[in-house]
Amino acid sequence: MKRAAKLSFRYGVITIAFLSALIFSSAPARGAAWNGIEPLKSRRDEVIKILGAPVGESLEGVMRFNVMGGSVQISFVNDKFVNAKKLRTELAGTVLEIVLQHDHSSDTPETLKLLNNHAFTRDQSKSTTIFRNMKEGLIYTFVEGILRTTRYTFADDQMAKARR
Repeated sequence: MKRAAKLSFRYGVITIAFLSALIFSSAPARGAAWNGIEPLKSRRDEVIKILGAPVGESLEGVMRFNVMGGSVQISFVNDKFVNAKKLRTELAGTVLEIVLQHDHSSDTPETLKLLNNHAFTRDQSKSTTIFRNMKEGLIYTFVEGILRTTRYTFADDQMAKARR
């Protein structure tokens, strides 16, 4: 009887561990979001609701907004991008990328703890350093050691799940 109780307990623990792993591993893929705006999810009307009317818009539909500390440009998925990447057609019109341009940032790779963060790959040129984490869809650009742009885009696995 004791042996049966031990086996039953062991199978219960294994079942709970398996179900927990299944639940946590099936979380939806998400790109890096900014201010409630998320790549491949948020749409133009949601962006305007959050940020107000844009101060400018390009012929390609890129909207520009003034925000505290700089400006932000938001580009959207178009039909050409959907066809080129073989995405589901309903993704046309969703946010593709958010580019936050910092006017007076004091952030550095050190203050953002990027130097020893292995989730980011580092590219460096003469005066520019770029830290990329495509798993989360986050890109930081530093000019002469100071943060100039932060890009929020889709995550790698989010793009894979967006394909037809």
